[in-house]
Amino acid sequence: MNIPAELKYTKDHEWVKIDGDIATVGITDFAQGELGDIVYVEVDTLDESLDREAIFGTVEAVKTVSDLFSPLSGEIIEFNEALEDEPEKVNSDPYGAGWMVKIKISNASEVEDLLSDAAYKEIIGG
Repeated sequence: MNIPAELKYTKDHEWVKIDGDIATVGITDFAQGELGDIVYVEVDTLDESLDREAIFGTVEAVKTVSDLFSPLSGEIIEFNEALEDEPEKVNSDPYGAGWMVKIKISNASEVEDLLSDAAYKEIIGG
């Protein structure tokens, strides 16, 4: 199971990479493994400001559809449009080419509430 130490995590199995006031978000290796083959990623919140834990999109796998929750309050400033043609990148490279959105963080103190790699491993029993 790949859980990079330099990233932050949520209980909803999303990873967060903080770069200044921009957070890049995707789903974890564990999550993509549980979902199976991903066939569609939908994000219809581009240019919207969302509260933490608001739904920013959905990820559709062969057998299920799961909501995607914003790990931080802020504006969705970018969607990984490559996923429109190649949603399987979420399976093959969840922490790289499979990223989903970038958020301009509006409340930096929320970053402290994200999970470390060790805390996330405890949640998934790793």
